[in-house]
Amino acid sequence: MQTVKGSDRIVAFKNSHPGKGMVEWQPTKSLWIGGMTLVALLAGPLTFSWNAFLVFMLLTAVTLCVGHSVGMHRRLIHNSFQCPLWLEYILVYLGVLVGMAGPFGMAYQHDLRDWAQRQKLCHDYLCHRRGIAQDYFWQVHCDLALDRPPAFVLEERLRSDKIYEWMERTWMWQQAPLALLLYALGGWGYVVWGVAVRVFVSVTGHWLVGHYAHHEYHDTEGDMSWYVSGASVQGRDVKVAGFISMGESWHNNHHAFPGSARIGLLSGQPDPGWWFIVLLERIGLAWNIKTPECLPERQALLRLPNEGTGWTICKVRKRIWRRIFRVS
Repeated sequence: MQTVKGSDRIVAFKNSHPGKGMVEWQPTKSLWIGGMTLVALLAGPLTFSWNAFLVFMLLTAVTLCVGHSVGMHRRLIHNSFQCPLWLEYILVYLGVLVGMAGPFGMAYQHDLRDWAQRQKLCHDYLCHRRGIAQDYFWQVHCDLALDRPPAFVLEERLRSDKIYEWMERTWMWQQAPLALLLYALGGWGYVVWGVAVRVFVSVTGHWLVGHYAHHEYHDTEGDMSWYVSGASVQGRDVKVAGFISMGESWHNNHHAFPGSARIGLLSGQPDPGWWFIVLLERIGLAWNIKTPECLPERQALLRLPNEGTGWTICKVRKRIWRRIFRVS
């Protein structure tokens, strides 16, 4: 069967279709996050202390920023910078502790969604097109089974990596060692807030940013600087979550330059994930850092003007990008 060009890992066949399929309840996924949600909502208020809350804040910041945003998303999925393998393992492991999926599962969900959103048609599940309650149930408790899916092919480096294979098999169980450590340090309050509340808030927050960054019925005025011609879904910036999402909510920028290690590209767009990568670069632990000037020009990318009503084609000179987005 002949194939057509997809992403690096998504291989789309001629009959692959991102718009036809069934949303199916996934018991394991649903019971996992449902259990965390119940423990967080019921036991959270009963075990609250300021120390437990501080543990929650610290672990949430580290796992979301260093783990999910930098390790899982910008390094493993997009390969937007290089670092020592031992450091990559640590970063991705912290991303696993967020509690959404293992490294291969996260790469599959991300790459399938990216591929589908760039097509002319896209299933409602993949573009958050339903109402907020239904979208929450779909995204958090279900998976999409496409009638004619593309193939997902991991590169050999990841496919043959025993450590990543172990993380993928045991990603839910990775909360157990952390829970034991937290119990030893502060009892059940630390466990509830450091594991259940953190996972509940992180997973729910990740879905909520994705919902508002893609859903078409929300007011998008001023939330788009770029337009990807031919794509069924445009990313939008969720300004209120810019800092707390570690820069991930500048989603319009990410749709425009998915391979960039920097997501908060414009003035007033905080990007803690980028700040951490710059820190790694300055101490010699990150290199080959990709920013928009390093990426191939996209003919489909249109720059939205600051004033006026028409689209203008993005023609940005490399010397300007180097001045604005220099790595160090």
